[in-house]
Amino acid sequence: MKKRYYFIIGILLISFIFLTYLVVTNQTTNFDNAIYNFIFNRNNILDFYFINITKLANTIPVICIVIVLLLLIQDKTRYILGIATITTVLSNQGIKHLIQRVRPEHIKLIKQGGYSYPSGHTMISIALYGFLIYYVLKHIENIYLKIILVILLTLLIISIGLSRIYLGVHYPTDVLGGYLLSIPILILVIKGVEKYD
Repeated sequence: MKKRYYFIIGILLISFIFLTYLVVTNQTTNFDNAIYNFIFNRNNILDFYFINITKLANTIPVICIVIVLLLLIQDKTRYILGIATITTVLSNQGIKHLIQRVRPEHIKLIKQGGYSYPSGHTMISIALYGFLIYYVLKHIENIYLKIILVILLTLLIISIGLSRIYLGVHYPTDVLGGYLLSIPILILVIKGVEKYD
């Protein structure tokens, strides 16, 4: 693995550890409230968008998408998808039960159980749609199609993260923590599988 990947992974993981410390010691309240109040402007159009976009990281849709992709993709990149998804889910659940952060008390637009930190929807969006970005970059030759797909997938990942805050089921730091942890996991899995070319 090239040194720049080690550097990126290191920075992200150190940032995640630091953020986790701040969460555990209850030092993120002002930040969470400031971000939440900044983006909190509910209306019917945004309600509809975020309620539906967040479903693309729900368990059943994710399982269905992963199964279809594993059947369609015939090269070794499908191992990246499988390993990244499983590792992400296990990491998320393990840390959630270790930290046991209670979900926000905001008005929720959807029902959501379990603990709050880090955001599972955010993490699985990186594992699944981040993998698709990697796949598009590696396999799509048409430069315009490649750019369009990468932009759309990136917007989807961002939207899923924002949806968790907007819907009132996560603190902003839950979503940030999800990104900081899941991106290194995906990079490590990609580079690990690519090593066996």
